[in-house]
Amino acid sequence: MHRPVTTCCVLLALGACVCSAALPADAGLSIACREIGEKVGDVEVREFTLTNSSAIEVKVLTYGAMITSVVVPDRDGKLDAITLFREDPAEYLTKRGVLGTVVGRFANRIAEAKFALDGREYQLAANSRGNHIHGGPTGFHTQVWDVAGIEKQSDSVAVRLSLISPDGHEGYPGTLSVEVLYRLTESNELWMDYTATTDKPTHLNLTNHAYWNLKGEGDVLGHRLALHADRYLPTDDAKIPLGELAPVAGTVMDFMEAKTIGSRIADVEGENYDHCYVINRKDQPRLALAARVEEPSTGRVMEVYTTQPGVQLYTARGMQFSRGDRTYGTYPALCLETQHFPNAPNEPNFPSTVLRPGETFRETTLHRFSTVPKAGRTK
Repeated sequence: MHRPVTTCCVLLALGACVCSAALPADAGLSIACREIGEKVGDVEVREFTLTNSSAIEVKVLTYGAMITSVVVPDRDGKLDAITLFREDPAEYLTKRGVLGTVVGRFANRIAEAKFALDGREYQLAANSRGNHIHGGPTGFHTQVWDVAGIEKQSDSVAVRLSLISPDGHEGYPGTLSVEVLYRLTESNELWMDYTATTDKPTHLNLTNHAYWNLKGEGDVLGHRLALHADRYLPTDDAKIPLGELAPVAGTVMDFMEAKTIGSRIADVEGENYDHCYVINRKDQPRLALAARVEEPSTGRVMEVYTTQPGVQLYTARGMQFSRGDRTYGTYPALCLETQHFPNAPNEPNFPSTVLRPGETFRETTLHRFSTVPKAGRTK
């Protein structure tokens, strides 16, 4: 059952947000917010709804800075949510996880839950088989972010969320100031811009952990995926990289040409993709194409562009998920987590994740939504 909406906010001039009536459903390019009737400590949790003139709708919670539902049309104009989400947003507070959240301070894994930086060793929470994952049990996904600003331009609407992570939180050094800007455009693009600064040297690796199903239900084995990556990171049994960048050619890791998720998944260890791919950047701008996903029955297409060096493909085998009368299979979704490489703090040959005072962390990921006609299905 849905919790009652206690307040509702709409965008006014200069980005002010005040209690008022909801924007009408046909308002086109719009942004609205509400309090969901739940608090974490003394802080109210808010939900923002961004909508464009194509009826694409993106919902964002201040809890975990999470993207909950993303609604897009199929080739016939039928609207459906293409992310896994909970109907009652209050459930996110009781059923903790990383469903659509911003993950930090460090997305993915750090071996033995420790790293050395400038001659000092730091011990982190060991919350994954003796290793550290996704910022620890009280990482960014469990925090209520502040609303740093909202805006409406002629071609986009956006909400900016901010968080102060104190020195020593989950073992990380430095007080970190981090922001994420979610922007929905009239070009059917969802932008995620991350910025951060610190007062002490630290490690930082941010991603969004949305679970995508372009069909809206069922499994994702029939989704066609192309990754602009000819190398990946082999791992040990605990999913810690071995330190090498291996070619995908001739292996079940190869998605250089579009293939269905299920075409070779039975041959993958554990029958599940959970691997970081190295994005090809030769002849690509800084905002490079990382992935393209197409769902044949609906014609929905999602392209992912990013400034980050890697993308983690995760196919969520065995994830138990239900929503209303929707049924999902053994593979209910796929994740495409743009990020730096797992265990980068302990691998000097990987791109550095060190952030120092006076520097600004800046990364961007873009999701572009479109459709293809039935006759134009990618081969």
